[in-house]
Parts: sequence; structure tokens; C-alpha cells
Amino acid sequence: MNLKIPLKRRGFILGALTTAIGLFAGAVPLIRKEKGMLTVRRSNDRGLANHGWLKSRHTFSFAEYYDPEHMHFGPLRVINEDRIAGGSGFETHTHRDMEIISYVIDGALQHKDSMGNVAVIKPGEVQRMSAGTGVLHSEYNDVPDKDTHFFQIWIMPNKRGVAPGYGQKSFETELNTQKLVHVISPDGKDGTIGIHQDADMYISRLKKSETLDFNIGDERRMWLQVVKGDVEVNGEKLAIGDAIAATDVSVANIKANEDSEMILFKLP
Repeated sequence: MNLKIPLKRRGFILGALTTAIGLFAGAVPLIRKEKGMLTVRRSNDRGLANHGWLKSRHTFSFAEYYDPEHMHFGPLRVINEDRIAGGSGFETHTHRDMEIISYVIDGALQHKDSMGNVAVIKPGEVQRMSAGTGVLHSEYNDVPDKDTHFFQIWIMPNKRGVAPGYGQKSFETELNTQKLVHVISPDGKDGTIGIHQDADMYISRLKKSETLDFNIGDERRMWLQVVKGDVEVNGEKLAIGDAIAATDVSVANIKANEDSEMILFKLP
């Protein structure tokens, strides 16, 4: 796969890397701890990048989008909702010291990296790449007439300089039969994919009027990103693309006002 991307697109990629490296240490938390704090992040308040071949919404500061009030949430550094046009993609580029997670919503994403992995990520599949000491990789949508819609998530590791690693798994069966599916964990147990951080990621699909009590626990924080649908979280109404952060809240009571899908994070 020989991807040719104009220099300005390379600058976009390098800008993202520079931002990530610069923020790894000393970044200011998104939310200061106050008892029972819920903070809503509306979809249209996110950063927007339109490169023609790539349309991206940035939850946190990324590349040319900079907002000092939205740098990260604990170790959760990036949530980008990306749409890649057919026949386009990211040419080979470098990452270091970051846990990079991709979750495909629609279409397919071709992946190739310097560890020798060549894969296609399909809807319902989660991919994790531990960049560690350094990884080269590319991502591409080779279907000419269909966009690839996916979320790319970066989580800062709790240890730098680890050996690079890769994991990929389909959770589609579980997502169609369970309200809440645990997909990312610190230890990789019970069918999850492990990362180098004390953080967990879940995916939930709820039918209209279904409810879910998500146990956050003590000394943990939650970030919930709405992928599809319309939900209420502890009385806060959230539409597609919206998100909510919870600090010092032990349980998130979730109700789906229509068929909905969410990505949830439990964080230190």
C-alpha cells in the first residue's frame, strides 16, 4: 500500500504528534475535582477539521485545534471522530508512548505497521496499538465510494518506553446481546484488550427506553461519548456526538430515549 498524501496533510499528522508529545507531561486536567461534578461537552463545541479527504471532530486539543480548557481528561488524551473519504487515508507516520485505540462505526479501515501487522478493522471491532518506543503505521480507506467512520482514541500510558504491541478483536456478538461490553482494561483479562494504563473502556448499545446503571466507583472518573442516538445521564440530556464527564459520581444512570450507542471510559 503506497499512500501519497500532499505535504499539507503530512503537516497535519506531524502537528498532531507534536501536540501529543508536548502535552504528555504537565498538562492541565480538563475538570478540577468538585463533589458530584457533571460537565457536558456538546457535539458542535468540539474542534472541527475539514481536509476534504478527512473530516474530524476533536474532543480535546489536537493538531491545529487548541483549547486550553479542553486538553485531556485524566489520561484520556484524544477522542477524534473521523470520517475518511474512499480511496484516502493517513500515510505512514510515527507514534511514541501512547495507547492508540480505534473503533470502527461504519466502513472499514486498513492498517499496516512496522511490527508486521496488516489488518482490516471492521464495524464492531476494536484495535489497540501500544506505540511504546516507537511505531510506524498507516491507515487507509480503500473503498472508493464509501466513507469510513471511526473513533480514534489516545490514552497516555502509565509507563514510557515499553515494547510496542498490537491487539484487535471483534465485539459485535457481545454488543448485540449485552447492554454493556468491557473492551479495554489494564490487564487484558476476561476477553478485553490490555493497555498500559489503569483505565477501562466500554461500549454500550441500548434500545429505546432501556436503562443502564454504570458503576463508576470511588476515586474514579467517567467520560461518556454518545456515538448514536439520544440518551439521558443522571438527568442530563445528550444527543449524538455529545459527551459528559463525571467526577466524584459513583453511578451513572443512563436511559436511552431512542436506540443508542455509547463509548464509556472509567479513569483514574
